[in-house]
Amino acid sequence: MAAAKNHLHQCLTWAREEVLPKLDGLDEYDVRRPMTPTGTNLLGLVKHLAFYEASYFGFVFDRPYPEPIPDVDESFQNRDSMWVRPEESRDQVIDDYRSACRHADRTIEALDGDAVGHVPWWGPDAIPLFNVMAHMLGETRQHLGHMDLIREQLDGCVGYDVSPLSDRQQVEFAAQWRRTEEAARIAGGRPAVHENPQV
Repeated sequence: MAAAKNHLHQCLTWAREEVLPKLDGLDEYDVRRPMTPTGTNLLGLVKHLAFYEASYFGFVFDRPYPEPIPDVDESFQNRDSMWVRPEESRDQVIDDYRSACRHADRTIEALDGDAVGHVPWWGPDAIPLFNVMAHMLGETRQHLGHMDLIREQLDGCVGYDVSPLSDRQQVEFAAQWRRTEEAARIAGGRPAVHENPQV
């Protein structure tokens, strides 16, 4: 169990390291503005992940996070943690995420993988730390996928270091877009389109 727990912790650490670079080079509006009809935005996702790290590795294992976080009760709605108020600074949201991850790491390092906590919103059963770590890894990777798509829509930057596409990559991805669009149109019985409006 110890080796598996350590491996899972390393995977979670790698995933976390990809979160904050998604904000690099963007102004205050672009990191905060809603990019989907449900309001998903980059800085809100960081805030949401900080809340989850603090909740799952604090409250769940009776190792309270030292800073105030929302109560997960009947009135709580997940979307409340996924947007950033004007008076909340980017630096504060980033600091909160880093602090929550450090607190989570202390919990992970202090407990065995089969140590149990209680996640009231999952039901009455006791939940091993290992399961909570796997859940948090899934949450982080899921929201990294959202962040990848948002960043690409904002300025075309892709990848771990959100680098702009090179001229060669732009040509290659334009060809990929055409192949994908053509296949979709054939499958859907729609007329062909030969240009990528995104490029």
